Amino acid sequence: MAFQLVSGLAVKDYVMDLKLCRVLFEDNKYYPWIFLVPMKENTKNMTALSMEERFQLMREIALAEKVMFKLFPCDQDNVAMIGNMTPQLHVHVVCRKQGDPDWPGTVWNSATAKYEPKEKQKIIAAIAAEMRREMQNPQYEII
Repeated sequence: MAFQLVSGLAVKDYVMDLKLCRVLFEDNKYYPWIFLVPMKENTKNMTALSMEERFQLMREIALAEKVMFKLFPCDQDNVAMIGNMTPQLHVHVVCRKQGDPDWPGTVWNSATAKYEPKEKQKIIAAIAAEMRREMQNPQYEII
């Protein structure tokens, strides 16, 4: 069986593939938000990753945080792995600003507003382009 996204993640917008993770975009204007999903079949939690894959996941999280902070300056970035409702390992990287609709609470079951399709595609393209640029930094050496 090859890598597949579970239904809750399969509906998200594709950004790009990194060495380990597929990057997906959450269509919510209130919160710049991406997901990193390790492209490894039947991966429900971190125990399914080798130590090298765990290190690579941390590199890719660092890359995602840096890119999101650069593109979407914010007061706080949230990084979380919560798989209670979506049974596939995925990492949320969310930019938060004081005064956003759910501040200081969490974004789970949060306020939602969709992007216009052209605006969403521009943002996705900007995230992918900045990730490619930042990946030139040797600190993100791949496994």
